[in-house]
Order: sequence, then C-alpha cells, then structure tokens
Amino acid sequence: MLTSDDRTAIHDLLAMHGHLCDSGELDRFNEVFTDDVTYDITDFGQEPLHGVAACAAAGRALGEANPVGHHVTNIVLTEQADGHVHARSKGIGIRADGSCASVTYEDTVVRVAEGWRISRRTILARRRPLGL
Repeated sequence: MLTSDDRTAIHDLLAMHGHLCDSGELDRFNEVFTDDVTYDITDFGQEPLHGVAACAAAGRALGEANPVGHHVTNIVLTEQADGHVHARSKGIGIRADGSCASVTYEDTVVRVAEGWRISRRTILARRRPLGL
C-alpha cells in the first residue's frame, strides 16, 4: 500500500522533471527516470525514446524550441497489483513567446534502490476540448 511518504516522493519526482528541463540539467534525468525508460512521444509523430541518454539528447536537439517552463498539475496516483504506480497528470508548457500547450502524462512509476523513478512515460497532446 502506498504510504503518504510514497505519495509525497512521487509528487516530488513528477515535479522534478520540469525543474531539470527548465534549468537545462538534462544529465540529471537519472534522478527522475529509470536507466531503461521508455519515453513515448508517438502522439507527436515521433518514435519513442529509450533510455535516459536518448531523452537528454532529444532535449538538447530541441534546443530553443523547448518550453521555458514545464508545469505539472492534477496528479492522480493509482497503485497497481504488481507494486508499480500509475501516475496520471497534466502538463503545461510555456514557450518563450508566451504561448502555451497542454499535455497529459501517463507514467509508470517503480521503486528502485535509489527511490521512485519513472520507467515509462507516454505524453498525449491536448489538441481539442472535452476529449474530442
């Protein structure tokens, strides 16, 4: 059963991703993701990324097109029978020109020796209201 300490740790984990992205500390992604993470961005027409190095490289390649602010909200955690946690949250990206976009994060969070980490992240773009 998830304890309140587990829930707090997972909330902090999900928030840390944005802080690392926004500060350009992509080499610290191992603090957020498992080494073999699958980062599924197929909803954006791209192949999934595999591993923290690939995630960091993709962020660097995006360069100036990266949002200046990654914000996570509306976090819902559901413990799975295998002990993993499904985390569903909303992401808001603020671009340098002030425009913004919304996504849904669907994460699988696992406990490893270092603590909780995201082993799979699927990002779904929010393009139309009301889930249409």
